[in-house]
Amino acid sequence: MTLVSTEWLNNNLSNVRTFDASWHMPNLKRNAKKEYLNEHIPGTIFWDIEEHSDKDSPLPHMLSNSDYWTQMMWSFGIKNSDHIVVYDNSDIYSSCRLWFSLKYFGHEKVSVLDGGFQKWLKEKKTTTKKVEKVKQIDSYQANENINLIKNKKQIDENIIKKEFTVIDARSKGRFEGSEPEPRKELKSGSIPNSICLPFKECINEDHSFKNKEQLLLKFKEVLGSKKLPVNLVFSCGSGITATVLSLAYSIINDKYLPTIYDGSWAEYGKIK
Repeated sequence: MTLVSTEWLNNNLSNVRTFDASWHMPNLKRNAKKEYLNEHIPGTIFWDIEEHSDKDSPLPHMLSNSDYWTQMMWSFGIKNSDHIVVYDNSDIYSSCRLWFSLKYFGHEKVSVLDGGFQKWLKEKKTTTKKVEKVKQIDSYQANENINLIKNKKQIDENIIKKEFTVIDARSKGRFEGSEPEPRKELKSGSIPNSICLPFKECINEDHSFKNKEQLLLKFKEVLGSKKLPVNLVFSCGSGITATVLSLAYSIINDKYLPTIYDGSWAEYGKIK
């Protein structure tokens, strides 16, 4: 199950492991960890994207290596057989980034809470401040799938080869270069031959994903094709909202392996 409903999660809390993967844009002045400590779904572990990204990379939010990921999962007491449900309380649906990361490192049973914590709160479902102690289990094994990540060299080569289509999740203004980038060290614009599908166009007002039929129409519209290609690679500002589109396309095609350009515009748009 790519998505689970609030009702499903409420009925299955004791059978799954839940993670709060909230992350907010810096200009919002919100502290995701403090919000989690104030209120979260019972039994939930907080996952900090800044803390668990590659700290040796000059780029933001890059995936860690498999050794780090394995030890991180040990510290959370996660087993390979666990069904993990990820949610967030973020306007950019940051839970999708952890969903993608888990997929990348080979976790089989992982879902995103449709509508996230906002929908959970609106429905007045149970929350708590209690942070449960986690017992470490040193048995988790990561199975990294490097094919789910493209690097800049592959992106550049593809401009000529055209072996896959790059879809950018940023706003049309940023994609077209009419809006400034939030990071000062980046130029405006987009990757040559890429197309734009702002991630918010895949999300309803209640923070849930649009249904399969609506998403299918949306992708066909931006791709200009009745038949959807298999080779899609998603990009964005720094690798977070690209995973929203990746999940959306997975709803349409459950055989699709979510693939992103991890460096995204934070790498490609650097002013040299």
